[in-house]
Amino acid sequence: MSKRVTVTIENHIADVKLSRPDKMNAIDEDMFQSIIKVGEELNANPSIRCIVLSGEGKSFCAGIDLSNFDISNPNNISKAKLTPRTHGIANKWQKVAWQWREMPIPVIAAVHGVCFGGGLQIMLGADIKYITSDAKLSVMEMKWGIFPDMAGTVLMRHTVRDDIIRELTYTNRIFSGEQAVAYGFATHIADNPYEAAMELAKEIASKSPSAIVKAKKVLNEAPYLTPAEGMLLESEEQQAILMEHNQVEAVFSSMQKRPGDFKDFR
Repeated sequence: MSKRVTVTIENHIADVKLSRPDKMNAIDEDMFQSIIKVGEELNANPSIRCIVLSGEGKSFCAGIDLSNFDISNPNNISKAKLTPRTHGIANKWQKVAWQWREMPIPVIAAVHGVCFGGGLQIMLGADIKYITSDAKLSVMEMKWGIFPDMAGTVLMRHTVRDDIIRELTYTNRIFSGEQAVAYGFATHIADNPYEAAMELAKEIASKSPSAIVKAKKVLNEAPYLTPAEGMLLESEEQQAILMEHNQVEAVFSSMQKRPGDFKDFR
C-alpha cells in the first residue's frame, strides 16, 4: 500500500495530511485503505486530544479517482458490494468520512483548492472546518450518474439547509468557500486554514480531555434522541467525569492561571 496519508503527532495534536498532491489528493484504493488505517491508529491512541485534517499541495481533495470506475481495475466500483457493513455501521467508502465524526476527539478540517465529491464528504466528517474564500466545492457525484454515498447524506443534513442540499446534489454545481460557510458546509473563512486549524487545535488540546470527549459524544448523539433521552445522557456523561482528576484540575488550573496537568482520557 502506498503512503497516501501522513501523520505527525506533537503536543497531543495529530496533524493528518492527505498526501497525493500530484493528483490533488484524489481518492484511489490505496488512499481509501490509508485513511481508514490512520483513523484506526488515531482512535486507539489515548494521548491524542485533537486532529487537524488537511491536504498537501494545491487542494484538499479532488474526490474519487476516476480509476475507481475503470472496469479493468480489480477494485473498480462496478464490482463493489455496498450494503455489507464492513466497518461498524459503515462500508469502506463511508468509513473514510464517517470515522472523523465517530472519532472520540474533535477533528478540524483545513480546506483549500478544490474539495469535490468524496473530498467534500470527508470534510463533512470533521467537527469544525476552516476554508479559504476562493476554495471550490461540489457535491460532484451527479456528474458521474450517482449520488453522495460516503456518509454525505447523513452528515450534510445536520448543518446545511435541506433545499440547498437538494439543489447542489441534483446539479453538482460548484460553489465557493465563502458560499460554503453561508450554506453551512464550513465553519470559518481563513486566509490560511491550516494555521487557523492548528491554533484552534492547540486551544482544544489545552482543555480537560475528559470533558472534550464527553462533550463530543453527547453532541454527536443529541440529534437522534428525544428530549428526555438527551437530558438523561447529559446527566450520565457529566456524572462520569464530575469531581474526577481532570475536572478538579480544570478548576484549579483555571483559578491559578496555569496550564492544566491533565491525564489522558480514553
